[in-house]
Amino acid sequence: MPHEVEILLVEDSPEDAELTIRALRHNKIANDIQVAEDGAEALDFLFCRGSHSTRTFFQAPKLVLLDLKLPKVSGMEVLRAIRADERTKAIPVVVLTSSKEERDLIEGYKLGVNAYAQKPVDFAKFNETVRQIGMFWMLVNQAPPPGAFATGTGLGAHGDTATIME
Repeated sequence: MPHEVEILLVEDSPEDAELTIRALRHNKIANDIQVAEDGAEALDFLFCRGSHSTRTFFQAPKLVLLDLKLPKVSGMEVLRAIRADERTKAIPVVVLTSSKEERDLIEGYKLGVNAYAQKPVDFAKFNETVRQIGMFWMLVNQAPPPGAFATGTGLGAHGDTATIME
């Protein structure tokens, strides 16, 4: 049985990543959380390349929690790549960011984000926000079935060849 990652957390702040993981685990929402510290690592994970080349597209995360202000590749570029590829476009993506910029909100929704939440500064409110996001997306929401994902196309988000194992 393939190793299943429930949540891909794309977060460059170690403190925010730890708080998010702690909130999810404390509320028994997710056990297997993969952290990508920048946008490039997130894309490698999602598109099964680089240090994640042993993964397959059949191991897609149930949810991506995506920060916007990331090194190497921005959160918006990660979202754009996810939505541009038939193999990943059905993965639910929730932006979890400190950005208050209306343009980020507009661009995120235009690119197909499923939800957009601002990170509260207060620890208790941050914990509650993460709990609510996790409860809905992991326990209430009906995850996309395997048929929602295209397989066997062999092309990554930028037209590069990816290995797809069955």
